[in-house]
Formats: sequence, structure tokens, C-alpha cells
Amino acid sequence: MRFRRLILMLLAVMPMAMSAQYDIKKEKISTWLFEVSYAYQFPGMDTKVLYGNNNCIGGSVDFKTASNWMFSINGSFISGNKVNISREDLFGDILDNNGEIITGDGIYGSYALFERGGHIQARVAKIFPILAPNPNCGFFVQGGIGYLFNRLRTEFGSYASPPPALAGDYLYGYDKMRGGFSWSGEIGYLFLSNTRVFNFSISIEFNQAFTKPLRKWDFNTGKDTNSYIDQYIGIRGAIYIPTYKRKPAEYYYY
Repeated sequence: MRFRRLILMLLAVMPMAMSAQYDIKKEKISTWLFEVSYAYQFPGMDTKVLYGNNNCIGGSVDFKTASNWMFSINGSFISGNKVNISREDLFGDILDNNGEIITGDGIYGSYALFERGGHIQARVAKIFPILAPNPNCGFFVQGGIGYLFNRLRTEFGSYASPPPALAGDYLYGYDKMRGGFSWSGEIGYLFLSNTRVFNFSISIEFNQAFTKPLRKWDFNTGKDTNSYIDQYIGIRGAIYIPTYKRKPAEYYYY
């Protein structure tokens, strides 16, 4: 009931925040912001056993209050092309004596391993207007909670069909997919220009998730009942599109 009431309040506030006119240089304002971000992340704890550095692209809907609190819903896509696990540890008995995979066409097949994942969060931030062009931006501290998952993706060359042991749903038995509750912390600088044209942030982030295997069975190692701590430490840059309208100038000169 409380959650429903909160949603109704946000829906009621959103049109007013989008249509109101403000002088951002003189007053603290409330406004909706649409955010697109990119982070280069470094793995830690159990994550670095399987994966290397990765890219993370995200999108958010943010609401900044007149008291310089900011609330947001964020979704991110994790993508990496460096995998640390060996092919023997991953595929085991389906490799031949030379450590190669024979495709469904009876030939040696080329394949590549990638990291894929996602992160959904609810976040809250406090903005401190220090070294800022107006009272609505400056240094910020942000925290969030959510859900994070990651997995291995195997891609075969387009010229050959995958072996039967890695075709269709069988591939899920080797992707080591895991996920769980996550929390995050972030510190950085937010810039909102006086003209609404150029708005960005740069920050250092820390993400940690308490994950468990999401597959019932690993075809190479058997049933995995372990728990893991997945960490991602990154440098993130973001751009923002604000929705407030600028107050017209008091004087116009011709």
C-alpha cells in the first residue's frame, strides 16, 4: 500500500517538475533527469577468477529534489571479452585429446568466450554544491541496492555448427551463471550547466553482490552449491538530459 502511494505521488510530481520554469543559477530546483552512462570496470574477489576487465553501459531515470537529494532507478549491461578460466576447466570431457572442440560438422571449431551480465539498482545520492556553477550540482555521494548477475557466453564461428554437447539448452550447463543481492557506493562530481546544454558526471564506483549459481547443474564440475562475492570497481562517466524549463530572461536587448 505504501509503495503504491509512493508511485502515485511520483506520477503526480513528474508533470509539475517537467513543466515548471526555474532559474538554475539562483535557486535549488527539483527536476527529472534522464541519464546515460559508461564505466570501465575492474573485477575483484570471486569475479576475477573467471573474468577480466569489462565495459558497463547503463541508463537511469533520476529525480533531483530541491534539497539536492537525487533518487534513481538504474539498469546496466555488463560486457567483457577477457575470460580467465581455461577451456579444460570449462568444457572438460567434451574436448578431444588435443584440447579442441569438434563441431557438429566433424571439424575443429573456433570459438570465443565472453562475459555478459546485468545490474539493476535503486539509488539515492546527496549533492554538495562545492566548486559548482550553481547550487544544484557539485560533489556527490551515492549508494544503491539491487540485483546483479553474470555468466559466460560461448560463441562459435559462423561457418560451422556447434557440437551437440553445446547446442541449444545444453550450453546453459557451461555458462556458470550466478546472481544475487547487490549494494553499491559511488563518489564523484556532477555538473549541471546554467544553460541546460552540457550536463555530466564523473565518478568512482564500487559494486558488490552476494551471488549463488542460477543453474541447477554444471556439466563439467557437477552441482555447485557454493556462494560467491562478485565485485566490480569502476570509473564511470555519464551525461544527463534535464526536463525543467528555463525561466525567460528579465531583459532582452536588441
